[in-house]
Amino acid sequence: MVEPDAVRPFGVEIDLQNGRMLRPERTTVRRASDMRGYYADPGALERLIEEGDNPVHYEVFETPVPETPGNLMYCISALQPGLVGQEFFMTKGHYHEVKETAELYLCLKGQGLMLMKTETGDCTAEAMARGRLVYVPPGWAHRSANTGAETLVSFCVYPAEAGHNYGDIEQEGFPKRVLRVNGRPELVSAAAE
Repeated sequence: MVEPDAVRPFGVEIDLQNGRMLRPERTTVRRASDMRGYYADPGALERLIEEGDNPVHYEVFETPVPETPGNLMYCISALQPGLVGQEFFMTKGHYHEVKETAELYLCLKGQGLMLMKTETGDCTAEAMARGRLVYVPPGWAHRSANTGAETLVSFCVYPAEAGHNYGDIEQEGFPKRVLRVNGRPELVSAAAE
């Protein structure tokens, strides 16, 4: 039986124009220095950190709920435009700790790609554009890459108990990367670097 007092109904304001949750209870900020080990060109990342004043790569805005079955966690993710060498700014990426959980990403602004992979090596990407919903099935790691000139903003929803496993991605990476090739975004095999 669900305790009616466990979580009280509530609402939050979202600034759809600027891609922000107003008055979030928790904000995560990832700067270039937080992304060491994720990009193909570590020298370019270090130059960006030193010469670019350690720019923000992405922010996540949340009003948390209890991380228990039945609750839904939601957030706004805002990924800045930019390049590290020829690689587009991206999020770290993660699996869910509870592998049987999925996630929805509704793109509110910008354009990019959602890279997804399984532990067995299957890898795919889905386009992200305003009004497009991307479904990440259970068992798929996922990361966003901003291929446009403006902030890539997504509204995300997932089971509250899902958790985040960043460690496996930090160690194994993704089999594909999103690079600028001849001025356009291209999905390139990480083994071809």
